[in-house]
Amino acid sequence: MKGIASLTGFISGFIILGITLPASCEVLSDNTTNTTVNTNANNFTILNGIQKGTNLFHSFKEFSIPKGSSATFNNSTDVLNIINRVTGGNISNIDGLIKANGNANLFLINPAGIVFGENARLDIGGSFLGTAAESILFEDGFNYSAIVSEQKPLLTISAPLGLQMGRNPSSIQVNNLGHQISAQPRQPLTRGNISEGLSVNAGNTLALVGGNISITKGIISAEDGRIELGAVTSPDVVYFNPNELGFKFDYSDVSQLGDIQLTKQSIVEASNIGAIKLQGQNILFQDGSILLIENRSNQAAIGIDIKSTGAVEFIGTTSDKSLQSGVISDAFKSGGGGDISISATKIVGRDNGGGLRGFTFADADSGNIRLSAKDIVWREGEQFSAIAEIRTLGTGNGGILELNTERLFMQNSALVSTVNNSSGSAGNIIVNATESVELAPNINLSTIISSSAVGGNGDAGNITINTKALSLTGGAVISSSTFSGGNAGSIVINAREILSIKGSGSNGLTFVDEPSAIRTAGILLPEAFLQSFGLPLKVTGNAGTIEINTAALQVEDGGSVTVRHDSLGNAGNLDINADAAILNNQGQITASTTSGEGGNINLNLKNSLILRKNSLIDTESFNKGNGGNITINSPIILGVENSDIIANAVEGNGGNINITTQGLLGLKFSEKLSDESDITANSEFGLNGQVMLEQLDLNPVASSIELPSNLKNTTTVEAGCRALRENKFIVLGRGALPESPSDLFNGNKILVELLPTVNREKTSFNRSSQNPSARVDNQNSISPSQNPSARVDNQKKIIIEATGFIRNSKGEIELVAARNKSFDIETPTCG
Repeated sequence: MKGIASLTGFISGFIILGITLPASCEVLSDNTTNTTVNTNANNFTILNGIQKGTNLFHSFKEFSIPKGSSATFNNSTDVLNIINRVTGGNISNIDGLIKANGNANLFLINPAGIVFGENARLDIGGSFLGTAAESILFEDGFNYSAIVSEQKPLLTISAPLGLQMGRNPSSIQVNNLGHQISAQPRQPLTRGNISEGLSVNAGNTLALVGGNISITKGIISAEDGRIELGAVTSPDVVYFNPNELGFKFDYSDVSQLGDIQLTKQSIVEASNIGAIKLQGQNILFQDGSILLIENRSNQAAIGIDIKSTGAVEFIGTTSDKSLQSGVISDAFKSGGGGDISISATKIVGRDNGGGLRGFTFADADSGNIRLSAKDIVWREGEQFSAIAEIRTLGTGNGGILELNTERLFMQNSALVSTVNNSSGSAGNIIVNATESVELAPNINLSTIISSSAVGGNGDAGNITINTKALSLTGGAVISSSTFSGGNAGSIVINAREILSIKGSGSNGLTFVDEPSAIRTAGILLPEAFLQSFGLPLKVTGNAGTIEINTAALQVEDGGSVTVRHDSLGNAGNLDINADAAILNNQGQITASTTSGEGGNINLNLKNSLILRKNSLIDTESFNKGNGGNITINSPIILGVENSDIIANAVEGNGGNINITTQGLLGLKFSEKLSDESDITANSEFGLNGQVMLEQLDLNPVASSIELPSNLKNTTTVEAGCRALRENKFIVLGRGALPESPSDLFNGNKILVELLPTVNREKTSFNRSSQNPSARVDNQNSISPSQNPSARVDNQKKIIIEATGFIRNSKGEIELVAARNKSFDIETPTCG
């Protein structure tokens, strides 16, 4: 989509890629806080400082640790916070060990920025906060600033609570060797040799807050803890408060955020009950870089939260292509998986990136996945690229997968999926798109929104899509299906303006063309395929239901809306409520079954139903099951070019077809299918179904009314006819052409004997007459021998419209007209 801008400019212009390291790597005091630094072969021991209550303050001119070196804070164990500022104006290059005594938290403040090398390590008992802020704020209003004079500061015993960012905050960079994690389908992640990286002890926070954050092959971890990455470029305050996992940060007063990027298989991990939060403008995951929580505890994980004011982009995979750039939250014990939440202006996945994954391998439920953005776009994939996938591989249930957006665009093998592989139920999928949902794959693989019950007896989840316009092309599929003993879920589509389903493409499993479709099904795959994946050879769960509400439904070029079952279960029901529906060029609406009961189709249309070019509405059963019923309510129904409405069966009974309409055109009732457009409800070996047609207002017809060929002579109508007031023109099914005495009578016509005529120039009516059925004189009747096409004599022949008839004493029928108050009416000179 042209409306989705690339982040190339953001990547190429990322400020911190231009960071240069200082010439000297050492730790030097600036002599403002009595800090003493002892050096032994590039190992630094830091003494003294100023202690106020549980706070210990240090101030350095330089703070850099070379490769293989260390900086040890020799603090007393009663210290809760070690607060360090760097005032010399040079970047802190940390490529060795930072160590402190006891359980103290360690704050490192350097407005010039911080770079962590591949050998950087933390050995501290509490939390670590590395920041490019200018100062740290305290509860009593004290501000410990790194922009200082040579005067000794007045210090405080109160607790720190915020970071005051400068006007142009510098960046923070983390470099390492990258993770060696690979992924296999339906399996836990496989870990190779991973460098230790930056880490803190359980129950603590590791936070990096700067202008921009760059993690290249970086490794950051806080098991049972919290990781915070915040990019802030405005001179505002980032507040933080202590909590059970160290500190929680608040960016509500920040007006401008910076960029965060994770590249070259970087990993940020807070496994077990941990939490990860990223706050920035543009946030990039590339080359298989991931955020990860694997909960192997019996407590619930907090989860992963990404907030962006710009774009969150996922690009590419690991070098072995087994793991996508993305976000993962898996559960292995009863604690359950943490939620994944991403909020941005745009969420983009391309080049197979974008694996948002929530798996449960235990009896606990997986977490939920929620994406919120103005635009959500997945494209340019060569293999299935999961926007989001929740999978149950144990007895626990899958969480909710929710996408909230204005526009959702999925192209080229993109996948949104919840899957059950065991006895737990798959999660539900909810898509709220105020403008549009477009699924448009390429020629290789389908684009799919799917919930499936694959193994065990767990059910598939339900799918709900709310949007203005929904489009499926080229084999795109929205599906809730069962491959096992569990039931498929229901699908509800609310498309306010239009739902369009067109074309076909490869399904990605059997690699044969299948239609673009909305379907809920019991699917029996080829036996060899089932055996290779250990799937059951029979499908006993039932298909679900489909409900579609839209103004306009278009099913064209082989597209389909279907509830079906290929094995032992029953097909579900299909309900469509629309203003109008068009099925064109093999478009299909079907509810079929192989052995179970066929599903029912209910179509409620305000305006019209049109079937063209071999299109089909079908509730067939192919073995012992009965065919489903078809109910259609539509003012106009048109079926042409060998389009059919079928409720047939083989061994079971045919279904019933109930049609309520004002006009049924082109379709005919038939015992067997033909090359024309048919309506049939038959069974080969069972009882035939019934076809019932309720005609509203008009007589039921099977085709257009044939107009009479002996039309009236238009020359008998005089152009000078004078208009009569308060008259009516009524069309009654013959195009307003009147009956002629020369026409054949139908069986339902009343035969009335005509009497001889008498010529009169004027006719009198009496409005006040008490006799409403005054007789017309016998001599005033029309002679049946007269030519009905002859021109009426303007002066002699007067015709009075009869208002009823009576039987006289001789048993003859006479036409009569009510007599009114006398006044003369000149008869128009019209024949």
